Amino acid sequence: MHELSIVKDIFSTLEEHYQTKINDIQKVQITAGLLSNVQPILIQNAFDAFIHDNEVYNDMDLEVVVNDIIAHCDNCDKDFKVEFHRFVCSCGTPSTNIVQGNELFISKVIFKQS
Repeated sequence: MHELSIVKDIFSTLEEHYQTKINDIQKVQITAGLLSNVQPILIQNAFDAFIHDNEVYNDMDLEVVVNDIIAHCDNCDKDFKVEFHRFVCSCGTPSTNIVQGNELFISKVIFKQS
């Protein structure tokens, strides 16, 4: 289950960047492209297990934003949404030039209001 290692990396990054404010984090938002091989329910379960074992983070929530796969067509110079794993532009040209969908990153950190 690679989701648990991803969650550990998330907390490692948060601890590194927000050392003194880590206990003030209310919510972490991650953005995962469909090609990143991250299942939102599995990452949520891994997150819940991690905070259960690390009570200092009990008040923290996770939000997973899933990005569609977007490819670029060199033939008509347009971006298009990949649906049903069909990497073919509406003009009929196949394309593997991915511009969105591979990403996995912390996109937002929300702190508790004082």
